[in-house]
Amino acid sequence: MSNSKSVVSINEYGKIDICLKEIMSARNITRNYLAKAANTRFEVINKWYSNEVEKLDLDVLARICYVLDCSPDEIIKYNKK
Repeated sequence: MSNSKSVVSINEYGKIDICLKEIMSARNITRNYLAKAANTRFEVINKWYSNEVEKLDLDVLARICYVLDCSPDEIIKYNKK
């Protein structure tokens, strides 16, 4: 087991970023529009927009992808630090 990794701090393992703001800006789509079109609350979309999502709801992600006609990998990015 000497080759196994363990998580010690965020500086070692990186973080996940939500890039919804950039996609919405490029398509000139508002948070209000996306919330209505994706049939979810504004507060939920605002957390995604502000990169403040703590736990991914895959159903919400699927609805966002459907409305924006994009794939999850365009919205969710893994950034190694």
